[in-house]
Amino acid sequence: MSSGHEAHQHPGDRDEATPLLPHHSPGSGMTAHEGESGRSGFHPRQFVSVLWRSSSKLSMLVNVLWPFVPIAIVLHFLGNAPLWTFATSYIGMVPAANLLGFAGQEFARKMPNKVAGILIETTFGSLVEIILFVVLIANHVVGEGDNNDSSSEEGNLIPVIQAAILGSILTNLLLCLGLCFFFGGIRHANQKFHAVVSEVGNGLLLVAAFGLLIPSAFYSALKNEAASESAVVVVWHEKSFTQGKLQADVLQISRAASIALMFAFVLYVWFCASSQHSIFDEVIEMDEHRDADREEDLQKPKFTMTETVVALVLSLVCVTLLLVFLVDEIEHVVRSGVPDQFLGLILLPLVEKAAEHLTAIDEARDGMINVALYHCLGPSIQTALFNAPLVVMVAWTMGKPLDLNFEIFMIGLLVLSILVVGNFLRDGESNWLEGALLVVVYTIMAIACWYYPDPDVATSNGLEGSGLVKVTMTKEMLEQLQQVLRLEPSA
Repeated sequence: MSSGHEAHQHPGDRDEATPLLPHHSPGSGMTAHEGESGRSGFHPRQFVSVLWRSSSKLSMLVNVLWPFVPIAIVLHFLGNAPLWTFATSYIGMVPAANLLGFAGQEFARKMPNKVAGILIETTFGSLVEIILFVVLIANHVVGEGDNNDSSSEEGNLIPVIQAAILGSILTNLLLCLGLCFFFGGIRHANQKFHAVVSEVGNGLLLVAAFGLLIPSAFYSALKNEAASESAVVVVWHEKSFTQGKLQADVLQISRAASIALMFAFVLYVWFCASSQHSIFDEVIEMDEHRDADREEDLQKPKFTMTETVVALVLSLVCVTLLLVFLVDEIEHVVRSGVPDQFLGLILLPLVEKAAEHLTAIDEARDGMINVALYHCLGPSIQTALFNAPLVVMVAWTMGKPLDLNFEIFMIGLLVLSILVVGNFLRDGESNWLEGALLVVVYTIMAIACWYYPDPDVATSNGLEGSGLVKVTMTKEMLEQLQQVLRLEPSA
């Protein structure tokens, strides 16, 4: 879409004679398309120059962390220091993920449709998360009677995956959105955003939360009725309901819900990108014309399509290697005293979402609050509707029992976070105070996660402590009990 494109006007919103987008004279120095580089092919010097400048000053500062990438590789293959390998890989993930996000942004800018471009950019940003989930499930060790209630020290990484799924959503909703509101509010006082962005985003999050939490609700409602596999099962009306049956049912519900959520994501993408002249496209393009440093951004050197592909491949290789290193050392990190829930809910989402956070904060500071909202709500929606269901499907193909049965603690965090964010989005404007409050809520959540016990201790949504009593009796005593039950009147 060219910079002089005029979107449809909506009667009643403004004077009919006032165009939605400003006109620019041919001599304004603006390029014909914001994604054009004016070059073709691959040029190493220009490639490094564009890579270093990145998308913003914040992103450019992150590039100083690139030396940690080769250090992590050396430590993994030659060293014997698992904690140092984890630390350097963790830090090296920031510039690698930032390059992936920047390359995705450069690719998206070459798209004529604004909404399609942002969806593509969000998808590239989510590749870090998808790779993380797949590496975690690939390294998960399936034990006999795998009930998802042992710690990652025993090879069970499902609690970490489940925590990372919700942690990714919560980090975007609370930390990223809070920082956007805070820094945007400091520079622009109150920022108003279009209702269609917040309403659709918040509605989809509620639907996603409903789909993700149904398996947990099902499990919680029936766990007290499930008999232990090792206990004596008294047959009543020739029916029995055991722990294994309940867990199998929850697994099937999780897989069915995953398919439904992925279908909902397809509907969401189609709704957002089906028309180039949709209201979403207009809102985003209006935001881009309000960008405080739009002229400077348009004059920046850009990747060619070839360089964009090279950057995507390079970043994907680095991200995949570093995530493999991270997952390999998780057991050592947990043994050192870092709780599973803190690792999954806080540490992993922070590093995988670093690039998206920096981009969204820079957009909010420049007055592009609608685009910033897209970069906060969009990844959360994609995680809930696509990434999490996808890893359930991948685990299914691998024969690993990953379900959506989350801890009660994590369920409460997700529901409360969506309610808080929805309340702040309701009035259609933001300020620095709302942003600060969201960051405070995230900080409190992080502190609680640090003290939350590992899943082998915390069984708030498990069958332990469900009120079951194991009774040992002889065969004769069992037969007498059955006879008594049969003689009971059906009053």
